[in-house]
Formats: sequence, C-alpha cells, structure tokens
Amino acid sequence: MRLLRLATIISLSLRFGLDRLVLDADSSGRLARWWGRLFFWRKFEEPRGVRLRRALESLGPIFIKFGQVLSTRRDLLPPDLADELALLQDRVPPFPAEQAVAVLESFYKRPVDEVFRRFERVPEASASVAQVHFAELPDGTEVAVKILRPGIEKIIEHDIELLETGALLLEKVWPGSRRLKPREVVFEFSKYLRDELDLMREAANCAQLRRNFRNSHLLVVPEVYWDWCGSRVMVMERMRGTPISHIPKLREQQIDFKALSRAGVEIFFTQVFRDGFFHADMHPGNIFVDNKGRYVSLDFGIMGTLSDVDKDYLARNFLGFFKRDYRKVAQAHIDAGWVPAHTRVEEFESAIRSVCEPIFDRPLKDISFGRTLVRLFQTARRFEMEVQPQLVLLQKTLLNVEGLGRQLNPDLDLWTTAKPFLERWMQEQVGWRALLREIKTEAPSWAAILPRLPRLAHQALSDEPARRAVFEGRIDEIERHQRFNTRFIMVLSTLGIVLLALEAWRFFG
Repeated sequence: MRLLRLATIISLSLRFGLDRLVLDADSSGRLARWWGRLFFWRKFEEPRGVRLRRALESLGPIFIKFGQVLSTRRDLLPPDLADELALLQDRVPPFPAEQAVAVLESFYKRPVDEVFRRFERVPEASASVAQVHFAELPDGTEVAVKILRPGIEKIIEHDIELLETGALLLEKVWPGSRRLKPREVVFEFSKYLRDELDLMREAANCAQLRRNFRNSHLLVVPEVYWDWCGSRVMVMERMRGTPISHIPKLREQQIDFKALSRAGVEIFFTQVFRDGFFHADMHPGNIFVDNKGRYVSLDFGIMGTLSDVDKDYLARNFLGFFKRDYRKVAQAHIDAGWVPAHTRVEEFESAIRSVCEPIFDRPLKDISFGRTLVRLFQTARRFEMEVQPQLVLLQKTLLNVEGLGRQLNPDLDLWTTAKPFLERWMQEQVGWRALLREIKTEAPSWAAILPRLPRLAHQALSDEPARRAVFEGRIDEIERHQRFNTRFIMVLSTLGIVLLALEAWRFFG
C-alpha cells in the first residue's frame, strides 16, 4: 500500500514537473540539462508555482494542508511559490453521513437521535481533517458539530512518513535543497496537523479566545458545550453570518467596509499585544460578519502564543519601522536573543536599512506591513537568526489580516491604523502605568506574605547556627574524602611502580 502511494506521488510529481524545482537549485545546471534530455517530451507552459499547487491538489487533502502550511514559510520559499500556495482552498468532498453518525454513536454510546433533538445528515462544511454538521441539543440550542474524518489519523501518519522520507532523500541527493530546510518544514507541518487531530485542544482554544473577547463589540466567538465534546467530536454554538469574502452580499447589508477593515487590524493587535494569544488561521473561509458588522471567528485548530519577550520585540520593531530608526530595530533583535550577541549592531542596522528604505519611498497605504516583516526575517537569517515558529505564525496571520483589510478597503493604511495602538501598548509597559499594573498583580500575594514576615525572619535567624553547623560538617566530610582519595591514589601508584620494577627485573635478570 505504501509503495503504491509512493508511486502515485512520484508519478504526479513528474507529471507536473516538480522535479524541476529541485533541479533549479543546481547552480551549474549540468544535472538539469541531463534530466531534460532524459524527459525530452515534457513541455511546461504553466509557471512552477501553479504546477506545484495543482500537484498538491491532485495528491489529496493532507498535501493540500501541507501546501497551506508551506505557504506560510515565506522566510524559506521564493515569493512566487508562496503566493501560489496561499491560493490553496481546503475544499474537500465530504465523507458519507453514515460514517459521521457512526463516529458520533461510537463516542456517545447511544443513537445519535437520542443525543440531539435534531441532527442534519447533510454536512454544512467539509475540510481535510473534519467536517461540520448542524444540530440541536435536547433543550433546542442550535449547535455546530465538528467530526473528525474516520481513519484520518492513519492517513496522516502514513503521508507524514512519506513526506519525511522524501525530505530526507531530497537533502541527501541534492545538497542545494538544504537551504529550504525541507525536514524542518515537514516537522513543523506534522506538529500543527497532529494538534488539529485533537478536537478537545481546539475546543480549549475556542473557549480561551471567547473569554479574551467577552462582551467585545468587534469579535464574536462561539460558546463550547463541553458535555458533548471529546477528542473526535466538538460541539459549539451555531454562528450565523456572511462569509467575509462575499463582498456583494455584505454591501447589500450596508456593512461599513472601512470600519470593518479597521476593526480587523484592532482585533489582530489586541490578540497579539494584549493577550499574546492569536488566531493563526484567519483565511476568509474562517471569518464571517454578523448583521451587527462584527467579525465571527471559526476554526480554532491553529493558534499562536507570544511571550512578553516576543511582544516587546515586535512592538520595538514596528515602532522602529514607523520612525525609520533602524538601529533600534537591530538592537531589538539582539536584546531579544533572536540574533547572536556577537552580531555587530552597525552591520545589522545597515542590512535592515538597505531592505526598508526602498519601501518607504512609496505611499504608506501601498506598503505591506506583512511583507516588510517577511523581508526582515529573510535579512536576519543572514545574521544567523533562527526564525521562531510563533513569529512565523504571526507573519502568516499578519499577511492574512492585511490582505483581508485591503480587500475590504483598498486605501487601508495599516501603519497609521496600528501606530497609536502600539505606542499606547509601549507606554503601558514602562513608566508609572506599568508600575501600577505590577503592584495590582502582585498585591494579593503580598497580602498573604506580609503577616508572615516576622516569623519567617525569626525562623531564618534561628536556623542559621544549625545550617552553619551542617555546612561545616559537610566541608569536614569532603576534606576527609579528599585525604582518603589522595592516600589511595598514592598507594596504587606505589604498587604500580613496584610491579613495574619486578617485571623489569625478571625481564632483564
């Protein structure tokens, strides 16, 4: 079975000329010429990015998902390939309703019509890993039921093994491909995909995002109904709205596109800088707009997290870009530890300036925030920067938000929209505001510790002689061991010399 699948992959790769992607890495071109003579009948009129996308679509849902993840690695891929892979749509034929019902009855241990008042057999949406059916809980609450594809775990493990083998062979056979880090990309893909196989993890992500945006006038997140959830089934509130890609329908509803585009930017920066927890799969298929003009978020399988160090690094970078202070940008990389401490700030600053100055000669509304971040990562790699996975997810999400915002409002100036938010966030991280926040955060623990301080101080002073005696006794014990070890080594050395002398006397005597 595995050999048959491998043969299919090789056949489709040759059919779409994917071998040419590898051969293009040959600087000499000799192997490419030899390979071209061997397959002389093949003529490719389509660009290589289109051929790669079509090949992944032909290979099935797991490879489509792989292409989507691969499109996020703009720090590794050439722009033409990344742009084309970003067009991949996760539209997969649904699996039969009988299988969906079987999965549910296996999980709930009773007929599906006893679990739900109503369960729609026709799926509402279908993707590579799961599909969604609408239903009603016994109390009449309308819900969406997400169900993993039957047998998807084996399919995924099987295809991941083939991808890992292919990546390893690619690096062994063609050293020039190592700059694209195929094994690293496959590992990253497999990690995200395996996370998506646990719907309890996705449900927890959804609940966290909902809690972060409770009572928000910008973003609505469905409620999770935990009593009906498991690792293969997720039940959440049914959300109504218009897909954000349906522009004509949104116009009919008199949605304010400029306000909607600004709201998208604010939601993104709120998730990143306030919460450090952001939706990392914000393509149009996962976003609706309700009748109040609010965003409705769906599909929480891939989420990104940022530490305080990450947030500080990003804010300092963005503000440095706004002010064209490239030394601050370079120093932010070094302070965050993203580039080695021995990096010369002046040299790094010069490299960043060479990338950014041509960008700023254009009108601000024409500057891509996301692509600037991509170019920054690409430049930083020359200075031994290892791009962090959370920053790659952020880069992908920023590109999605920016593209979506400009689809709604072509004149959207992401820089001007984001700058006040970032400046306010930075002000809150330093100065008296930060001090007050820290006091507010730590005050409850101080209230518990302060009454105990006298007793703890007395105990520490009382225990000091005992600790000193134990310490001194330990030192005496170590010294005794050292004296014993020294004598033992001297005895062994003397014995060795005596034996050596005896052997010499026997040999020469």
